[in-house]
Amino acid sequence: MVAARITVNGEETPLSPAPAHTTVLDLLRERGLTGTKEGCAEGECGACSVLVARPGVDRPTDWVAVNACLIPAAALDGQEIVTSEGLATPGEPGRPPRLHPVQEEMAVRGGSQCGYCTPGFVCSMAAEYYRPGRCAHADASASDDPEHGPNGFDLHALSGNLCRCTGYRPIRDAAFAVGEPTDEDPLARRREEEPPAPVATEYVREGREFLRKESLAETVRVLRERPDTVVVAGSTDWGVEVNIRSRRAERVIAIDRLPELRELRVESDHVEIGAALTLTEVERRLDGAVPLLAELFPLFASRLIRNSATLGGNLGTGSPIGDAPPALLALEASVVLTDADGEREVPLSDYFTGYRRSVRRPDELIRAVRVPLPLSPVVAFHKIAKRRFDDISSVAVAFALDIEDGIVRKARIGLGGVAATPIRALAAEAALEGGTWSVENVEAAARVLQGEGTPMSDHRAGAEYRSAMLGQSLLKLYARTTEAVSS
Repeated sequence: MVAARITVNGEETPLSPAPAHTTVLDLLRERGLTGTKEGCAEGECGACSVLVARPGVDRPTDWVAVNACLIPAAALDGQEIVTSEGLATPGEPGRPPRLHPVQEEMAVRGGSQCGYCTPGFVCSMAAEYYRPGRCAHADASASDDPEHGPNGFDLHALSGNLCRCTGYRPIRDAAFAVGEPTDEDPLARRREEEPPAPVATEYVREGREFLRKESLAETVRVLRERPDTVVVAGSTDWGVEVNIRSRRAERVIAIDRLPELRELRVESDHVEIGAALTLTEVERRLDGAVPLLAELFPLFASRLIRNSATLGGNLGTGSPIGDAPPALLALEASVVLTDADGEREVPLSDYFTGYRRSVRRPDELIRAVRVPLPLSPVVAFHKIAKRRFDDISSVAVAFALDIEDGIVRKARIGLGGVAATPIRALAAEAALEGGTWSVENVEAAARVLQGEGTPMSDHRAGAEYRSAMLGQSLLKLYARTTEAVSS
């Protein structure tokens, strides 16, 4: 077994002697790369953002921005990352390095004040700078969309980066001013080469180990032998446990690069989404083919989180406030569970059994999520939270309706944040089905929807507020559909 190491800014960096739970952030800072900062240690501020070379959607390699504070360093064994220090081009002997275009724009437009968050912003901005498909609008003066610049820059790329002193306007100005990568840009050229292949990892320190197996069969055998093994993909949940709650596992196994968990197929009767594909990969590969998921993705945490988080992880944690389950319940999705003996398919409506509990056994993995076809044509995902982006839901509601000739033929409604598990709003579905899609029937169904679940009061919202939002979400959907018909 080759000693674990990561290529950082073009140089190999060994992991040893770091403990097995060491994050990428801590490893970098211990190696003197202190541009990468810790702000929140739970993936909300983006001060720790770095670039990782990952398999591309439209070309061999994409530069993807991720939260270094959440990812175990051993999870990037054999991989390649770039920090804020590695973006600049080395100068000639005796001359300073030449700033990267995003660094240059941040400097000249006043995008940095105290500077603490700046390296993270720069890395997230660089990932968008290199994003395939980003290009200037035909009308460079177009300003109809304040969240997309005339250069094609999507401000959502910075939704996971927080700044407490600059005020964002100069940061946005810098983002909207960057041009296209030149042919001489080494990071742009790097996209045309294959990313590093995942390597088998067995990193052991102080009695704790981090593993990565080459195949699904090997992985589930490990789980059969040691069902207490912690499974990680994007580590957006486990990373918080390590940082905030000081959790330490005797054994962790990574599944994010298993080929069997990274397929996306559109069949005649279903769409199958690999459980280890990141949400960003799913979003870009589906390209709107499942409209309800297309509504979900922009509201799921931030781009930094979506670059690591997976559907399998969101379902595997069993959280009642996970954003994906309500949408998948409305889509009547199922999960494919696999172990050393084979597979079984479980409807998502039967998957959750209690608070953070499910029918999945400790020796099983979620291999894929299946969404049946055809899809219902009327869909919506409503997330009620204190912030528009990068926040945890107080309530999440997903709708999928079949309406023909003004009659609701089929209604599926998924809810999150109103019970110990994500649930289907069965009573509200029954109240809608067979009736007309009219204001009277929708208002009656909205009153039924308000009574679904067992919402509680906490620091995010009160129980009465949560119930009220359920009813309002259906009224909002009705208003949206009638506006679409009238227009």
